[in-house]
Amino acid sequence: MLVRLSIRDIVLIDSLDLDFGRGLTTLTGETGAGKSILLDAFMLALGGRGDAGLVRAGCEQGQVTAAFDLPGDHPAHLVTREFGLAGDNELVLRRVQAADGRTRAFVNDQPATAQVLRAIGATLVEIHCQHDDRALVDPAAHRDLVDAHGGLTAKVDEVRQLFAAWRAATKALAEEEARVAKARADADYLRHAHEEMSKLAAQPGEEAALAERRQFMQRAEKVASDLRDALEAFSSEAAPGPQIAQAARRLERRLAQAPQLLEPPARALAQAVDALGVAEQALEQALAETAFDPAELDRVEERLFALRGAARKYQTTVEALPSLAEKFARDIATLEASEARLTQLERVRVAAKDAFHVAAGALSAARRNAAQKLDALVDAELKPLRLEGARFMTQVTSDPEAPGAEGIDHVEFWVQTNPGSRPGPLTRVASGGELARFMLALKVVLADRASAPTLVFDEIDTGVGGAVADAIGQRLARLAEGAQVLAVTHAPQVAARAGRHLRISKSAPAKTGKDSRVATRVATLAEAERREEIARMLSGAAITDEARAAAARLLEGAGERLKIRRVST
Repeated sequence: MLVRLSIRDIVLIDSLDLDFGRGLTTLTGETGAGKSILLDAFMLALGGRGDAGLVRAGCEQGQVTAAFDLPGDHPAHLVTREFGLAGDNELVLRRVQAADGRTRAFVNDQPATAQVLRAIGATLVEIHCQHDDRALVDPAAHRDLVDAHGGLTAKVDEVRQLFAAWRAATKALAEEEARVAKARADADYLRHAHEEMSKLAAQPGEEAALAERRQFMQRAEKVASDLRDALEAFSSEAAPGPQIAQAARRLERRLAQAPQLLEPPARALAQAVDALGVAEQALEQALAETAFDPAELDRVEERLFALRGAARKYQTTVEALPSLAEKFARDIATLEASEARLTQLERVRVAAKDAFHVAAGALSAARRNAAQKLDALVDAELKPLRLEGARFMTQVTSDPEAPGAEGIDHVEFWVQTNPGSRPGPLTRVASGGELARFMLALKVVLADRASAPTLVFDEIDTGVGGAVADAIGQRLARLAEGAQVLAVTHAPQVAARAGRHLRISKSAPAKTGKDSRVATRVATLAEAERREEIARMLSGAAITDEARAAAARLLEGAGERLKIRRVST
């Protein structure tokens, strides 16, 4: 709940610090005293639109700080954690409005944006007035209010999950259909390419091996003639081999006659004969290795040309041709299996759609049931509010052809203000005063399931009096049993039911000197002051003894009714 509101230099307010408690607090005062300014300042702290005109004349900036005491599981903590602004159970919102129009926002003394303030403020406070455009009269929120009243949160979550599953299945089917359509469009190309790749049968490393083989054969042609010429030197008439061998044999025959002299040259000649034999064998071997089939060179070159031509055609490298062939094979396999895959995905989509519509239909029926109960409860609140002939109607329109995450229903609050008149949407049919009373009746019914911890009612009793004002006061008091209620009121019957009464007035500021501007003051009234204020509200400027007596009776009656209600509950 709101525990403290501090305002500095906002319009007529120079300095104001207010503490709030539980239950019903009423704010009263003469017209123009500053009640609206107080609410405008509060809304600024909740993320409302800033305006340079809010800054008190002669000041550079104004500031509003609102402190809330919240339980640890309050939704506002989720928002602060999401934006990295979490603090203790006390949550402090602060807004600074500069005279040049700029604003700054703070959450727990950490810089934030006005959007963040609004997101947090929406979980903390509801402000209602005769021309309210918030949740109770906003058709976009009516479905959520019916769901909250009917306790349908679990069913809504189930429908939301089933809708997400249906959308996911539909998306998967569409993506697969797109892939298959593209594959079908490329089917002839894929089959031709796959056939060409299959015939080519490129192998990893094949290009390098073929290039090396071709290079060898091209070099072999050039060296073969040199090898043959060298080999012919061993077989011609002038070949040195036979002559050296003959000379070696002659020395070997004379070796015994002079061994020390002949052994070295004889051994050298023998080695020369052996070396010539080795050389001749090496030449023969090399010449044999240069021999190749000329057709092989043609085949190697043709294969290289085919591989490199395919690589150019498919804009890749020869080394990547095997993987490209595998890709073509996979694409054709995918195309061939596409019908079965599409059939399976369609079955999944239909099953998800059917599951959603079954759950959405059950939710729709539950909503209609909850709407009927809500209508009956709201109607029961209308007679005491002098709306005897009026009816409250929750229109639930179902359209299975326009599904959404929350189901198939459009929900809108309608009213009939008089018997025989045409029903219509709440905001179009009801006048300002009627709208306020319809809104209060609806809020009383929904308070335990769809309410912020702090409720602010701004002059919703305008234009009514007597029993109607008393009925409004009763319902505000009932709301205050489960929430903190702040009510700006001109009705003494409402003010009499408050547990805390604040009077707003205009007076000269506490400052002295040149600054003699009027300032708004707020006083917490003691019992006697409270009776006097209610007497003023009853009689006007001149407070009579009769008005004081009537004020005392209002306060006593409100107190007795409160005791009775507390005992009964």
